[in-house]
Amino acid sequence: MNPYVLATLLSSLGLGTTLTFASSHWLLAWMGLEINTLAIIPLMAQHHHPRAVEATTKYFLTQATAAAVILFASTTNAWTTGEWDMTNMSNPIATAMILAALALKIGLAPMHFWMPEVLQGLDLLTGLILSTWQKLAPLALIIQTAQAFDPLLLTALGLMSTFVGGWGGLNQTQLRKILAYSSIAHMGWMIIVLQYAPQLTLLALLMYVLMTSAAFLTLKLSSATKINTLATVWSKSPILTMTAALVLLSLGGLPPLTGFMPKWFILQELAKQGLPLTATVMALAALISLYFYLRLCYAMTLTISPNTTTSITPWRTQTTQASFPLALSTVMALGLLPITPTIMMLII
Repeated sequence: MNPYVLATLLSSLGLGTTLTFASSHWLLAWMGLEINTLAIIPLMAQHHHPRAVEATTKYFLTQATAAAVILFASTTNAWTTGEWDMTNMSNPIATAMILAALALKIGLAPMHFWMPEVLQGLDLLTGLILSTWQKLAPLALIIQTAQAFDPLLLTALGLMSTFVGGWGGLNQTQLRKILAYSSIAHMGWMIIVLQYAPQLTLLALLMYVLMTSAAFLTLKLSSATKINTLATVWSKSPILTMTAALVLLSLGGLPPLTGFMPKWFILQELAKQGLPLTATVMALAALISLYFYLRLCYAMTLTISPNTTTSITPWRTQTTQASFPLALSTVMALGLLPITPTIMMLII
């Protein structure tokens, strides 16, 4: 892609998200979401592969539907209340519609069906943008309007997402689909604690972005898109294989890795709010997700390649990928648990 076009598209992505962050008016927020969607579409379709075009079309249709519902709901709310401000969401139908539309935008269950299919059709870097940056603007809107939503509905969405994210990833062999289900499960963790401690939602989002970035950049460096390709990576770069396995366990939330911190805080907050049953169910749902991360670790580190895989051993080609972003995100995805007391002081 032409570097000038790429720079324009990436700056439009940044502009759309920033516009949504900064707005308290529904029309401006909607405009930011639309700029975001339109900026990523050429990035998704840049390879002109039928799967990429199909994924782009699916993504465009779901995002356009969600944007139309947001516009309709905010207009309905403005018609009832006489103002477009986000903080004044007094119409229950409009509020429910906006929550459904924003859940569709970030891929919360049961509006998650587009997410694995779209991510599967994209290359790994565009998939990384879709899994991290594209979640920021809708989540910012959900956080701003959280007090207007029905707490029971948010809890139901969170529980369903963690279960669907765990259950859906069990039978997958494609790494991008596994990461899509991982994203759905993490979104469930963020939504469940939103009504009690929004700062924990932000913490979980930050940790999710770090861990997912490390996972996608590792897969990009090793050119792996299927589980059986992972089995051949250790002969090419053993250190990368070790760190990738640890990053996956961090995504699963195992101590002493970074991914344990947000889960620990969220379970603690749910118990504090008098919801021990919800906390128990969430912890059990995390175990389902942990199974498929362990499966990936097993394929990477405990199988000997020529006897156990049908894929061709890759050439040891030199990569042009910058190693600094991967190194930084990997270190942060593995080693931030010791600063937990500092974070507790800041957010609690």
